[in-house]
Amino acid sequence: MEKVYTKNAPEAIGPYTQAIKTGNLLFTSGQIAIDPADGQIHAVTIEEQTEQVCRNLSAILKEAGSSLDRVVKTTCFLADMGDFAAFNGVYGSYFTGKPARSCVAAKSLPKNVLVEVEVIAEIG
Repeated sequence: MEKVYTKNAPEAIGPYTQAIKTGNLLFTSGQIAIDPADGQIHAVTIEEQTEQVCRNLSAILKEAGSSLDRVVKTTCFLADMGDFAAFNGVYGSYFTGKPARSCVAAKSLPKNVLVEVEVIAEIG
């Protein structure tokens, strides 16, 4: 296994790494709407937060030699399923290959964000 790190995505805020490569797969940790430039959350709406999450994931995937087009599975956590349609609007513009997906409501998410997404992608 190989740890993946990029300064273009948020630092881990706990005992984990941004992603792990094993074989020809990459497993990312869940990403929230932290701006890697300053470690803060600036995005307020579900759309803004989803944009930042997708940018963070894209940076990690790029560092690992992959891309959003190579994502095979996503797991998405929403603080409010009432945000499902708005989330899908942004998510669909990034994940155009339509990977397999689970999307669940979470009672609360780290730093009280509205969305968290993790992915499994092909590399190599």
